Amino acid sequence: MPIDPYILLMLGTVGLAALVPARDTAADAVSGASTGAIALLFFLYGARLSTREAVDGLKHWRLHLTVLAATFLLFPLLGLAARGLVPVLLTQPLYQGLLFLTLVPSTIQSSIAFTSMARGNVPAAICAGSFSSLIGIVVTPLLAASLLGGGAGGFAADSVVEIVLQLLVPFVAGQLLRRWVGGFVSRHKKVLGLVDRGSILLVVYAAFSEGMVHGIWHRISPARMAGLLAVEAVLLAVMLSVTWYGAKALGFGRADRIAIQFAGSKKSLASGLPMASVLFGAQASLAVLPLMLFHQMQLMVCAVIAKRRSRDPVDASDTSDTSDASDASDTSGSGGEPAGGEVTGRAPAAGSRTAVGTGTRSR
Repeated sequence: MPIDPYILLMLGTVGLAALVPARDTAADAVSGASTGAIALLFFLYGARLSTREAVDGLKHWRLHLTVLAATFLLFPLLGLAARGLVPVLLTQPLYQGLLFLTLVPSTIQSSIAFTSMARGNVPAAICAGSFSSLIGIVVTPLLAASLLGGGAGGFAADSVVEIVLQLLVPFVAGQLLRRWVGGFVSRHKKVLGLVDRGSILLVVYAAFSEGMVHGIWHRISPARMAGLLAVEAVLLAVMLSVTWYGAKALGFGRADRIAIQFAGSKKSLASGLPMASVLFGAQASLAVLPLMLFHQMQLMVCAVIAKRRSRDPVDASDTSDTSDASDASDTSGSGGEPAGGEVTGRAPAAGSRTAVGTGTRSR
């Protein structure tokens, strides 16, 4: 279970911010560049998302509602329940970061890769992750305004307007211009993927530089860090179990349950980092720390689960050849989430496939 190389780059960026934080005029320049990078990031997300695929994915509405309920209802409820761990295991700032973690959208790219590896419903995973990211641009700020309020450092309800301007407007612009720029984006996926990743690293540097200047890192002790890791391990275990067995109770077949488990149990670093930068200001570095740790944890654990699922016997009645998982994985490159440390590259072809809208009921 190797560490995601992109996480190592992020840790290196954090180290750079600790040694050489941006101050005064340099801080203003980095902040402006970070704002522009965030806008570009979400413009590219909008340009990649295929509207036709999103509409087609609505046919499997029960699966998507299940994933959305796990992402934006169950996760936040568990985050609120963790309030009782303050101050025993978590400090108030770490708890704010943990609660923010539970509010961000699901991943796209890693959900597709793991669903394909486990021989699940890949098209459903693509649509579920895309819907979660799209809805999260609006829902996450609203949930943050409601649940975090003014207690999260510089965050206030007015930040919803700011996030609409910095995230939603560029995203909508990308969708509107997709007809003209979509082809260019598809032809230069690898180069633009590097732009995505570079934008995220710039956001990380800006956030952690500001945190260093304000001295917030002195608030975290090794014991508190260990407590945070333990809480996140329990959170991930609960969500993996609930999404798997809950989907079975709702009557979904094996392929759909795999998609629900991987799309409903993970959180997106690529979406969460820019949102935290907008919402938290000087407190952003503490706010994204739980998300960065959870991201690496979910990749390692889900890789093991996907490998085990790939060896499970599959009932012939729960398979279908009406969709091509490989093609679906390629489609995610134009409508997915290639940045933020997600699993990248082409997802392995699924051994069995279930088309969107054809999930069977488990026996």
